[in-house]
Amino acid sequence: MPFSVKLEKRLEPSRTIAYLVPGASFVLALLFGAILLALAGANPWQTYRAMLEGAFGTPAQWREGQFYSLTETLVKAIPLMLTGLGVSIAFRMLFWNIGAEGQLVMGGFAAGAVALWFPELFPFIPHWAYLPLMVVVGVLGGALWGLIPALLKAYLKVNEIITTLMLNYIAILWLQHLYYGPWKDPQGFGFPGTAQFPEYAWLPRLAGRLHWGLVFALVAAAFIWLVLDRTRWGYEIRLIGENPEAARYAGVSITRNIVLVMLLSGGLAGLAGMAEVSAISHRLQQGLAVGYGFTAIIVAWLGKLNPWGVILVAVLLAALLVGGDQIQIVMGLPASMSLVLQGAILFFMLGGDIFARYRLAVSRQRPAISS
Repeated sequence: MPFSVKLEKRLEPSRTIAYLVPGASFVLALLFGAILLALAGANPWQTYRAMLEGAFGTPAQWREGQFYSLTETLVKAIPLMLTGLGVSIAFRMLFWNIGAEGQLVMGGFAAGAVALWFPELFPFIPHWAYLPLMVVVGVLGGALWGLIPALLKAYLKVNEIITTLMLNYIAILWLQHLYYGPWKDPQGFGFPGTAQFPEYAWLPRLAGRLHWGLVFALVAAAFIWLVLDRTRWGYEIRLIGENPEAARYAGVSITRNIVLVMLLSGGLAGLAGMAEVSAISHRLQQGLAVGYGFTAIIVAWLGKLNPWGVILVAVLLAALLVGGDQIQIVMGLPASMSLVLQGAILFFMLGGDIFARYRLAVSRQRPAISS
């Protein structure tokens, strides 16, 4: 008797399934990565160990107070945290913000404008006020860039995937125009980039290159968690994401929430841009737009759109990127191998998410009775 196999939606996924499926998916991703490494002629165990040590260090290094590897991983994770948090809150409302990269760039541009031009234009501003001002302006830069697709969606029903994606390239090209052209450092020996920010416009560091952006990200995660789980606004966001028609029937203003959520989403990405230019590069130059905003989409989905899940996934993906540099040095493998492993993890985790929400139903098909 023939069988038929189909997916049936689980009425209420159990807590066991919710934890078991992601764990099993991650293990399968590592096994698949091990096969790829073996085919590439590398020892999978040694490779994974080299990546782990490259991303987090070794116990011997920790005993000696050397945390360089860990701090570099956290430095890489900070923009992923902030952009991932921004993208996740928009996704919770089913607003597909693909523009975190451009919002990050515009936040960096706005903060850089303050550091470069305000000392000359407004000499009466005290030095201690610059960093708070750069934070505010950086957030506004990203928020206003996110406001454009929000207004187009809310009032003209323009597809936000297209507008947010296209605005990324406008922002990136605008930044390149500035540091290649009118804002280029005349004493930069021909290298593209602006003049260095004054030291009072540098975001302080906590250890090594690890800076206060980590604090910004943790505070932002706590804020979003409180908003989503403890406020009426968070309830409205969740309701719109689960059932827009029910939200509209309940009197929830979808237009207002689209605008407010995108201001917050873009503002968080803008804060990431501000932190990058003020704490790491201390100028506007190449290296700001390197794909953090696009990777944020992966971070948000793997983190289940949960603020603390986003923080954890951002650290893990940053560890893959930093560990990829280590396997290039130690194992002689291309650093792009870490991107292959990242893709494998994404594939298995998202594939596994299907089985967390659906189950395989096998049924027998009765043969048709001929007359």
